[in-house]
Amino acid sequence: MKIAGFDIGGANTDLAVVEFDDEGNIKDLTTDFQYLPMWQEKERLSTVLIELLGENDDIDAVGVCMTAELVDAYQTKKDGVLDIAGKVKETFNLPIGFVGLNGMMGYEELLEKPLQVAAANWVATSRLAGEISSDCIMIDTGSTTTDIIPIKNGVECARGRSDLERLGTGELVYSGILRTNVAALVDKVPLDGSWYRVASELFATSADVHLVLGNILEEDYTCHTSDGAGIGLEDCMRRLARVMCSDLDVLTMKNIKFMAEFIHLKQAEAVSEALLEVAERNNISNVVTTGLGMDIIGTKACKKANMPWTGMDQLLTKEQCVVAPAVGTALLMRDFQG
Repeated sequence: MKIAGFDIGGANTDLAVVEFDDEGNIKDLTTDFQYLPMWQEKERLSTVLIELLGENDDIDAVGVCMTAELVDAYQTKKDGVLDIAGKVKETFNLPIGFVGLNGMMGYEELLEKPLQVAAANWVATSRLAGEISSDCIMIDTGSTTTDIIPIKNGVECARGRSDLERLGTGELVYSGILRTNVAALVDKVPLDGSWYRVASELFATSADVHLVLGNILEEDYTCHTSDGAGIGLEDCMRRLARVMCSDLDVLTMKNIKFMAEFIHLKQAEAVSEALLEVAERNNISNVVTTGLGMDIIGTKACKKANMPWTGMDQLLTKEQCVVAPAVGTALLMRDFQG
């Protein structure tokens, strides 16, 4: 059996094609992703799904999780779920399942309970983390957000069931490696022994911070830049300088790197604060990290919280960890198929 697992996000659509043997064990696993800004190009979703599959024309079933229902192309999350699910159904003449808050759902059930599917991708990722540690907290840092999910006896036990609820419980921090506005991470930065307030404009994003620090490569910078310019080091430095209403004629590379290091620290501290909240409430002391930012934010947050951690790369490769929700979705779809 070969199953395609898709994670349809607001900015990226991820794919994991998992081939299982007769006993249901993973025989082969390939992954891919494509940048698709759903707030601008949602009508391209079907095309992107087909492009991602490429030559995988022997798929037996398709599993889907999503977070793209939140983009401002949709008036409500319900509208988003129904539109995305409808496009998936129109694309594939195969058995299809959708990750919901209580497990996989068929299309007809989704039509009755669409909000059960909204932003439930963390349910799929938790499935993988539970295989590494039956009692842990999973930190999954992606391009846009960080999920902080408690797992007991191998099963997620998040108190919040929607994005709104998880923002209140510490189980969702709206901060990621690529797309987060720098002005949402800090309101002041240190420079030459003094503090300077930042401009509350979309002048630079976390991708600029992490490229300047060498945490990501240019090939990892898979989102639009805030000014429409390039993704090279000088471009990123110029955008960060603009956050301080300045430019490269005024600020040195040393100034900007120091600024970036401080922003990185504050981003990790925000995740660490939420991690401690979730850990104390659930009496769990160890962490499984995954996602594009597993070594950039996840590990740093664990160190700040003085908590031991294990990377999901013990189970998957680093590249596969980036699309872990898609992998988890394929596994859930295997179980759903029976």
